Amino acid sequence: MDLEEEAYDIIKKHTEGVFQNIIWKELQIDSRKCSRIIKKLLDKDLIIREVGVSNGARTYLLRAKEEIKEKYDLLLAGEMFSVCTGCSCDCEPEYCGRLSEWIGKLMEEEARKSEEVDEIEEIFESVGEAGENI
Repeated sequence: MDLEEEAYDIIKKHTEGVFQNIIWKELQIDSRKCSRIIKKLLDKDLIIREVGVSNGARTYLLRAKEEIKEKYDLLLAGEMFSVCTGCSCDCEPEYCGRLSEWIGKLMEEEARKSEEVDEIEEIFESVGEAGENI
């Protein structure tokens, strides 16, 4: 792992922010080298830098930008997109047939995943038992 990755990991670890002088002390590098590393992280748009004061000295408070991940998979049941997304019907969810069907697909998908896990566990158990008999 290079120093840039280590610095970024330190910044991510401190969700409330970390002073730049702490980073160069933890990485055991001089402040000039740390500034170059921080500049690279800023150029890559991975962190936010704000002016701050630590122990009476001017420094920077650094925070990792939050990673925004699209979670469309939460709106999918198998290959069926959530029926409520964009729905303009004025229905009660308890009595919506389309919603019930979608929830049923979610339950089927979970059951299928559970069965796959059970099958894998059985394979490992049988391999383990065969190894004990050798």
